[in-house]
Amino acid sequence: MTGSGPTSRSASGPASGPTSGSAARYDRVARESADAVISGYSTSFGWATRLLARAERSDVRSVYALVRVADELVDDPHLGPDPALRRRLLDGLEEETLSALASGRSANLVVHAFAGVARQHGIDGTLVEPFFASMRADLTRSDHTGRSLEEYVYGSAEVVGLMCLKIFIAGDAAAYERLSPSARRLGSAFQKVNFLRDLADDYDVLGRRYFPQVDPARFSDAHRDELLDDIDDDLAVAAAGIAELPAGSRRAVLVAHALFGALSLRLRQTPAAEIRRTRVRVPDRQKAVILLDVLTRDWRPGAARQRRTRPRSSA
Repeated sequence: MTGSGPTSRSASGPASGPTSGSAARYDRVARESADAVISGYSTSFGWATRLLARAERSDVRSVYALVRVADELVDDPHLGPDPALRRRLLDGLEEETLSALASGRSANLVVHAFAGVARQHGIDGTLVEPFFASMRADLTRSDHTGRSLEEYVYGSAEVVGLMCLKIFIAGDAAAYERLSPSARRLGSAFQKVNFLRDLADDYDVLGRRYFPQVDPARFSDAHRDELLDDIDDDLAVAAAGIAELPAGSRRAVLVAHALFGALSLRLRQTPAAEIRRTRVRVPDRQKAVILLDVLTRDWRPGAARQRRTRPRSSA
C-alpha cells in the first residue's frame, strides 16, 4: 500500500523486539474493537463488508467504527437533552482523532484503529474535519437550507465514501481523482435514503428536518417521488464508478449499492403516510437474494457488454 502519509507500522517504532510485538498486539486489539462496534450496530453493512478482501475489510470496518461512535455521541438518548455534553464529547473525539493521525497512537481503541488505517492510506484532516463538522451540526441545527444540506451530506456521508475509496485504490492518485465523484454520489445516495427512511424518528423524536423542501407534517407521495428521483440519479452515477473499482472491493460495493437500490424501490412502493409513521426496511430474505445475485454474476468491466453482444446458440 502506498498512501501519502506514513504507515502506522513506521510510527510504531522498530520492526522487531518486545516493543514491536506489544505495539502489534495493541493494533490487533484495536481492530478487533472496531469489528465489535460494526457487528453490534450494522447488519446490511456487515453483509457487504464480508465480501471485501481481508485487509480491506478490516480497514473499512475501522473507518466505519469511528463514524458509528461519533453518531452515537450525537443521538444516544442516555446522554440527556443538554447538547453541551454531547458537544464536549464530540469535540474530544475529534481532538483525539486528529492527534492520533499525527502520532499514530491513541488510548481510545476505535480511534487507534482508525488512525492506523488513515495513516496507511493518506486519509487526513481534510476528510476528517468536515465529518465532525456535520456531526456537530446535528446538535445545533433542526432545519436545513439547500446549501446547509449539501454541506451536511458532504461531511456526514460523502467524505466517508472518499475514505473508503482511498482504501480501495491503494495509493493510485489518478484512480482517486477519476472515481471521487462516483464515491461522493454513492455516499450521498446512502445518506438521503436514510433520511427518508428515518423521516418519522428524525422529526418526531429528534426534532430534525433534513429535506428543506419537505414539511414532514404534510409529507405526500409527490414529495416521496421527488426525493427518490434525486436518490436514484445518485445511484445511477455511482454505478459507473463501481464498475472501475479493483476486484477486491467491487463486489462488496455492488452489494451495498444493490441493497440501497432495493430500499429505494421499497420506499417508492410505500405510501407516504406509512413512511411518515414507520421505518421501511428490506427483508432479510430479499437481502440474501441480492447477495446471491451479486456473487453469481460476472461484474468485471466489460462483462455486461460481452453478455449483451454474445451470439445466441442455434441449439
